[in-house]
Amino acid sequence: MSPSRRTLLAMGAALPAAALLPRTAVAAGASHGTAGGITPGPVVPVSPSDTAEQIIAKAAHVVPTPQQLAWQRNELTVFTHFGMNTFTGREWGSGCEDPAWFAPERVDVAQWMRAYRAAGAKLVMLTAKHHDGFVLYPTRYTRHSVAASPWQGDVLGAYVRAARAAGLKVGVYLSPADGAELPHAWHADWVARIRAKQQAGEPLSIEEQATLEDGDRTPGGHGRYGNGSAPTRRTLPTLVDGDDRAGAVARGELPAFDVTVNDYDAYYLNQVYELFTQYGPIDELWLDGANPWADAGIRQEYDFAAFYDVIGKLSPHTVVFKAPCGVRWIGNEDGIARESEWSVLPVTGDGIGMQVPGGESGADLGSRDRLTGNPDITSLRWFPGEADVSLRPGWYHHPDQHPKSAAQLVDLYEKSVGRNAVLLLNVPPAKDGRVDAADVAVLTAFRRALDGTYGTSLLAGARGRTAAALTDPRLTTGWSPAGGARTGAVELTLPRAAAFDRVRLGEDITRGQRVEECAVDVWDGAGWRQAAAATTIGYSRILVLSEPVTARRIRVRITAARATPRLAFVGLYRSAEPH
Repeated sequence: MSPSRRTLLAMGAALPAAALLPRTAVAAGASHGTAGGITPGPVVPVSPSDTAEQIIAKAAHVVPTPQQLAWQRNELTVFTHFGMNTFTGREWGSGCEDPAWFAPERVDVAQWMRAYRAAGAKLVMLTAKHHDGFVLYPTRYTRHSVAASPWQGDVLGAYVRAARAAGLKVGVYLSPADGAELPHAWHADWVARIRAKQQAGEPLSIEEQATLEDGDRTPGGHGRYGNGSAPTRRTLPTLVDGDDRAGAVARGELPAFDVTVNDYDAYYLNQVYELFTQYGPIDELWLDGANPWADAGIRQEYDFAAFYDVIGKLSPHTVVFKAPCGVRWIGNEDGIARESEWSVLPVTGDGIGMQVPGGESGADLGSRDRLTGNPDITSLRWFPGEADVSLRPGWYHHPDQHPKSAAQLVDLYEKSVGRNAVLLLNVPPAKDGRVDAADVAVLTAFRRALDGTYGTSLLAGARGRTAAALTDPRLTTGWSPAGGARTGAVELTLPRAAAFDRVRLGEDITRGQRVEECAVDVWDGAGWRQAAAATTIGYSRILVLSEPVTARRIRVRITAARATPRLAFVGLYRSAEPH
């Protein structure tokens, strides 16, 4: 991550070498069969001849893959930004840093995991390589790594082992952008241009500032990034002198395959190979698609088709951001999803060339107008959103910065997970190799407040088959309006009258995301009174009431939907103040 948003790519779990074969994604809702001539799936094609009504009907039958569904149910992922920037005090490195500057007193990954579990994380993700190119494991393909530092450890290996020991899923961030691999001659010329720019009193970008600070040093790699090399046929893994994998590759115990890529993409793919075959299973992998030096004249075309192909061979069960059956950025770095957050989005183009019209930062991505108002739409895809934010002002730890409060984190949870997204919360360790005590205290208070609020629904113990279906933890039980109607209402009776100020709703998204408008009413003794209303529901929708209401009977109304809705969950809660 960085002060400005980068294009992300999220991947899923790797498998042993014997299972390294591509597989076809199966929709989580595929068991529901063909509906009205539409086969449910994560991708539903759109024809230029489709009417608006037909497109909406198709949108109602777009469903997640099992991997997308499992990813959504994580709810909270913790990001770990730790690396060279931790020790230089920067947010963005130059790639010219001396590996000796990476000098942690210790790397207490077990303490990190205790802190992350205290927050309630299900998955944790480490920046194995940020844009500066410094690698946090002893890779075979560059000298710019922890192997050249005085510490000489393996941060990634320790992180993965500690996470698994703590019962957490493991993710890795590996940035394609790589300042250490900038061509040396080009870099020297760029430094001269930056100095001239500074002398002229012109403002410098964050990349230029870092480069100028290290201006007398050369990049730490081999000049492969944007060097103009032509794609050539290569073998993965590209074995190096004395490679300890040679025998396993020769015996077929490790996979090998050919790719046709340029110098830098070959370097990057060899690292992807290392990650999956040495540190797997990896549950999520992020590829950040930035090129910070494009405006300065460096052109590096990432061959995402090759990236996806290699990752698919190494790890068939993957969720790839901005690709078929993927996940997407929520559109900001504030950790806040939209009031109407659709997981079903229209896209133009196919394969790696597909695009969300207007980009992912728009206020509206999946409404009826967005689905039907563009003749260039080629398909509808399940694209769940991820809302990223840092606990501190920066993505890396800086001693003079302070963490958000527990109350702020609860608010972010309700505006991300509570708006049909996954919350990606960055918690950066400090120079001493530990998560700051102040951060641990906030994370603990945050989880305590969430458990105090959402631990037990006031509807628990409500009688009746419908109530049981809407309050159990299973996603595929629930309620639908009778007769296949698109609108309807379900009434629920609490075991006793109680005050609540939070309502949590959820759809059975294995059947798709269908609700467009809903409301919650309370019985005040004389009639029904509306307590809250919303547009989309999706996997999870949390309605925050302005003040508590007391009732024993409630009613959930679905007032607009794209097809017969399937409500999976209803919960009522009284908020607990963080302490």
